[in-house]
Amino acid sequence: MECKNGKVPENNVLASKNTEYELANSQEIDKVPVKEENVSNQVPETLINNVLKHSVPLPSTAPTVKGYDFNQGINYSEIFESYKFSGFQATNFGLAAEEILRMIEARKIPLEKDQEDNLEEDEFIKRRQGCTIFLGYTSNMASSGVRETIRYLAEHRMIDCIVTTAGGVEEDFIKCLAPTYVGDFHLDGKILRDKGINRIGNLLVPNNNYCLFEDWVTPILDKMLDEQKQDGILWTPSKVIARLGEEINNKDSIYYWCAKNKIPVFSPALTDGSLGDMMYFHSFKNPGLVIDIVSDLRRINTIAMKAVRSGMIIIGGGVVKHHICNANLMRNGADFGVFLNTAQEFDGSDSGARPDEAVSWGKLKKESKAVKIYAEASLIFPLLVAETFVRHFVSNKTV
Repeated sequence: MECKNGKVPENNVLASKNTEYELANSQEIDKVPVKEENVSNQVPETLINNVLKHSVPLPSTAPTVKGYDFNQGINYSEIFESYKFSGFQATNFGLAAEEILRMIEARKIPLEKDQEDNLEEDEFIKRRQGCTIFLGYTSNMASSGVRETIRYLAEHRMIDCIVTTAGGVEEDFIKCLAPTYVGDFHLDGKILRDKGINRIGNLLVPNNNYCLFEDWVTPILDKMLDEQKQDGILWTPSKVIARLGEEINNKDSIYYWCAKNKIPVFSPALTDGSLGDMMYFHSFKNPGLVIDIVSDLRRINTIAMKAVRSGMIIIGGGVVKHHICNANLMRNGADFGVFLNTAQEFDGSDSGARPDEAVSWGKLKKESKAVKIYAEASLIFPLLVAETFVRHFVSNKTV
């Protein structure tokens, strides 16, 4: 097509050049060899190696995963025994039960003649068993129904030493004076404060309970101060707790049985709670009471050093966990250990530390088979006690 002046339009010239380029390019493409498709219907070998990699055989002794078969009916003992082979924290439960049973068996080993502690005048720290069992727990355990499990252990003298917090002491005594109630985690704190109700998780404690506690404990503090002045008694946290255990005279109390069975109870932070509040108020009305924590440090460290074998059962973390572990450092580590809490180790806390960290400090022996269960204790601890201490106690009674 031509213009009036006989020239081809510019856009047609460009179109003509593009056509020539496309033809030339298509000829070059025809020269490129085409890779034939895999028509053999075979899976590539590299794919097989990546996905279906062959395994190294496991040892013939490796246990296999198997849960409880409910076609056998309901047998709680067998259910708990099956936990060891269920995996995850159920397996740790089974391993912890085995570790506690090792403590119990070691505890039954009679003392040799040279191991008898006949010269020790302090009945609370005298060596009596082939294995000394330390039990530690935080205050919420005494606030909850786990208190009754702990009381059972003290009542039947299944443990040798307790470490707890101030709340772990006072909550036991307060329950002898008035009940704690089941509430809800989501109750409004502002409303509860206006009503004088204290919340511990989903438990409720009327503030009147602490008023009753003050009425009960203040006269005892008066008598203790008089005995300090007149008789030169040096009070320590463990001696205070033993005295309160005698004074409560209530078989529902953990510390009634500890006092009766000469089980020492250590609480290095005894003032960090309502009992500390009562001591603070008492210091205005009748000042001068002295509580010596260093003497208690000597007592608990001496218990650990005297132990032929040592076992630790620790619920929760913080001061109770470290106080027991550090006492066992004095003997180059406990022989047995069970930790039960929900804390993690990523923040470097002692509460979250696994048993292996305690080994590095010399608080657990290198050959220890200590176990940590990552679980909430009100669910687990009563079951753990049932499968170990209680089962052993009942079976011995029936023999």
